[in-house]
Amino acid sequence: MNQVRIDTLDTSSPPLVESCVTLLFNAFASPELYGTQRLHEELRNLPPPFYRQFFIASIAGEIVGVGGIKAADWASDTHLLYLSAVAPGHRRQGIGRRLVEARLDWLLSHFGHGRILVSSAKHRRFRELGFRPVAKSLLAGRQLLLRRF
Repeated sequence: MNQVRIDTLDTSSPPLVESCVTLLFNAFASPELYGTQRLHEELRNLPPPFYRQFFIASIAGEIVGVGGIKAADWASDTHLLYLSAVAPGHRRQGIGRRLVEARLDWLLSHFGHGRILVSSAKHRRFRELGFRPVAKSLLAGRQLLLRRF
């Protein structure tokens, strides 16, 4: 198996950003919610307190996964895991989990305390990483999960 590499997204590289936009656009298949223009805007880095940070998974230079984390707001120390996707041919290989772990590691090294929220259909993965379901938040198979640190 090829080695998976996890890096922060270099948003100054148009080819890397375009690869991530394409992967996300295809994964979400919802152009009215996640059109290419919105994805390009979301992938821009922002300075604190409203930061955004994206991570990419690559194999032999090909982007096979992407995942972001951002500030929910400046006052509540709440952070959101969002816009996560792995290319169909590379799923079920632990890439999604590695992207989550990279984002959690980054978050814990940059902030002393807070809360992390994620909406996911993969509850077990997040429970194993210390997340707990938020009561009465199940909607269309997705649950809101919370982790305090």
